[in-house]
Order: sequence, then structure tokens, then C-alpha cells
Amino acid sequence: MNHWLRAVLAMCVAMFAVPAAFAQDVTLTGAGASFPYPFYSKLFSEYNKMRPGVKINYSSVGSGAGIKQISDKSIDFGASDAPMSDAQLKSAQGELLHIPMTLGAVVPIYNVPGVNKPLVFSGSVLADVFRGKITAWNDPAIVSMNPGVKLPDAGITVV
Repeated sequence: MNHWLRAVLAMCVAMFAVPAAFAQDVTLTGAGASFPYPFYSKLFSEYNKMRPGVKINYSSVGSGAGIKQISDKSIDFGASDAPMSDAQLKSAQGELLHIPMTLGAVVPIYNVPGVNKPLVFSGSVLADVFRGKITAWNDPAIVSMNPGVKLPDAGITVV
């Protein structure tokens, strides 16, 4: 097992610590975001090997459903792609803790004919591309972030 998985398992052991005397037939149920499902599936499987009496079930039903179910206490833990808002926390039955578990990145992929160097984008420039405010590769906002790169006067097609 590699080091990052061991570190995360150690964190989960602390988070879901169940004394050995009570480790018989303990089931924890969670639900929420689909993004962490593959990670949780592996994590909980490995944890079950260390503690066979502890079963952790997770339903990949979406962040909104996870928030609803943890708020009404129909599950033991929930997962969401973003932290709950202050209003959501206030309306929940009981106190909830946010514990960051996973991180994912969104990477823009592009194909600009004649450009063989990696391009640099800021978050605001990417947002403007997706909003349709920036429609050409030679837009001054993109050019200024990529000095020395000859960008064509060609339209950007967002797919």
C-alpha cells in the first residue's frame, strides 16, 4: 500500500475509531458527492481489512442528497463537493464538522493550431472563456499571460 493511502487510512482510523471491544457488527453509513466515491470505496475496503467488524457503506447520490441526509441525521457522515453554507449548517439537526477528505482539479485542455508551448490561464480568464466574454485565442487577456507566444486570430470553441 503506498504512503498517501496509509496516511489517509490513518486519518480515517482516527476519524472512525471504534474500540476493539465494540468492533463487532458496527456499520457506518454515508452518502453524498460522486467525485470521492472511487477513493472512498478503496479506503473503506482497506479499513475493513484492518477492522473486519466495521462496515462502512457509502452511497454516491450527489452532494445535495448527502447534505440533506446528514442534516436530517439519516446517515452517519455526508460528503459534498463544497462545504455547507452557514444557513445549511444552522438548519441541520445537531452540530456538524467539515473534514476535507479529497481534492480534485479541473484542467483546461485546448488545441490551438501553431501553438506548441503550454499556455497560461488565470481563473478569471478561464471563467470569461466559458462565459463567452473571451471568444478568440488572441484576446488581449490571453496574450498578456503568454508573452512570446504567437496566438492566432481564431475563435475559441468550448466543448
